[in-house]
Amino acid sequence: MKTPAFAPLLPPPPGKSPANRSLERGILVLRAFRQGSALLGNGEIAERTGLSPATVSRLAQTLVGTGFLVHDRAARAYRLGAPVLSLAHAMRTGSQVLQVAAPLMRALAEKLRINVGMAVADGAEMVYLESIRYNRKVSLRNVVSGQRVPMELTSLGRAHLAVLAAPQREALMQQFQVRRAAEWPQLQAEIDAAVAQVLAEGFCAASWQPEVVALATPLVVAGQGVYVVNASVATQDPLGRVAMELRGPLLALAAQIAQRLGSGVGPAG
Repeated sequence: MKTPAFAPLLPPPPGKSPANRSLERGILVLRAFRQGSALLGNGEIAERTGLSPATVSRLAQTLVGTGFLVHDRAARAYRLGAPVLSLAHAMRTGSQVLQVAAPLMRALAEKLRINVGMAVADGAEMVYLESIRYNRKVSLRNVVSGQRVPMELTSLGRAHLAVLAAPQREALMQQFQVRRAAEWPQLQAEIDAAVAQVLAEGFCAASWQPEVVALATPLVVAGQGVYVVNASVATQDPLGRVAMELRGPLLALAAQIAQRLGSGVGPAG
């Protein structure tokens, strides 16, 4: 087994981190809105956040006042306001990693006619920052950023898990075990194998959707955390064969991104 070109991330150093409970709860309310949840009432938000209906009502009124939520009187529910989108736009346009990575990702997608994406972790899920899709009509389309996928099932998530310190990874594994209890023994073995593959070869492969094979490799950026780059294809070919074809281009892409970002960046490999 070769030595990986990165070190596992360490947990945050112990220390006091004063929390604003009202702010934390307000963020919980905003996070209750997911794809497919255009409108949410007080009861639905309370159920998703674990907050009391009275607390949700008070926080929602404040968020309406700031424009982050819009109250639909007819539906007696809330939807996200435009400022949420402007924050997302500011994040994307202000990301040095995305500015460097996106042109390289697009070039690889065009060259090999494959799908190329970049994601980061959010809790126990992965969130796409960029996803460039090359379809059978030989034209590109961008999947809307912000799409979430399960960490435990995907190559993206398993590559992320590989570079976490053991306590962080174990805490997430406990969450996976709870929500995937019936299939956990097999799933745990798959995750452990993927982590070992990343440490040994710099990437892992998975096929969690029918006839789609994806490879992923982690990119550790100093001061910013873990970004994961993936490449995927719609195919009926065996996972091993696809991995042999895509591992080189994927690892080369990660190395290019790391090189252009400069010091403090470590791709797998």
